[in-house]
Amino acid sequence: MNRVVVGNYYLPGEIIKDIKSKDRETIIGPGLCRCEEDANCLVASQAGYLCFRSPNTYWLESRNNRYVPKKTDLVVGIITKKSGDTLRVDLGSAESASLSMLAFEGATKKIKPDVNIGDIVYAKVLNAHKEMEPELVCIDQYYKAGRLGVLPNNGFLINTNQKLTQMLLNAENPLLRTLGRQFPYEIVVGVNGKIWFRANQTKEMLTLCKMFEEAKNQSDQVITNICRQLK
Repeated sequence: MNRVVVGNYYLPGEIIKDIKSKDRETIIGPGLCRCEEDANCLVASQAGYLCFRSPNTYWLESRNNRYVPKKTDLVVGIITKKSGDTLRVDLGSAESASLSMLAFEGATKKIKPDVNIGDIVYAKVLNAHKEMEPELVCIDQYYKAGRLGVLPNNGFLINTNQKLTQMLLNAENPLLRTLGRQFPYEIVVGVNGKIWFRANQTKEMLTLCKMFEEAKNQSDQVITNICRQLK
């Protein structure tokens, strides 16, 4: 076993022990899964560098940036095929995921959502196994959509690295709040490295693109400094 060392490189199957998290609750991101034998350990599901965000979030960052689906992940994907009641969704992973037409709020065998090839969806990973293709849903445990579902077609989708998406999902990171003071916009961040957003004007969309491109390889401190300059 390896004791947890942030920044170390881990291979698939390696066990990382002595995880320390606030209130003994650990949030795990891409590249990691829980160890069934010991709740205080994590198992690497892909090769990568161990990253940590205070107070209790761990993930592995891979240089190839290939997304590995994990159960309960919230992802952004593109519909690439329709076959009967099943949709094929590109998540940027090794293989496409499946999404049932019945896995939307209010959907029945007679009433199905209007989903077409090329549409962008925000979904949750229901199942993810090495031997099976990933399965998605656009409803929660109460069969409600919430923010899940087909995203408006007047937005913009970019592919980025998982480091940036983890940073944007951090409530303590000031980037999204600072941009929100400049102009209104909507954003959906998938842990699979895809970000959908829209704003009222084209120049505002371009500003978001520019900021995300600049931020994806920067440290949290550099981002904080950029935000101070924008205020």
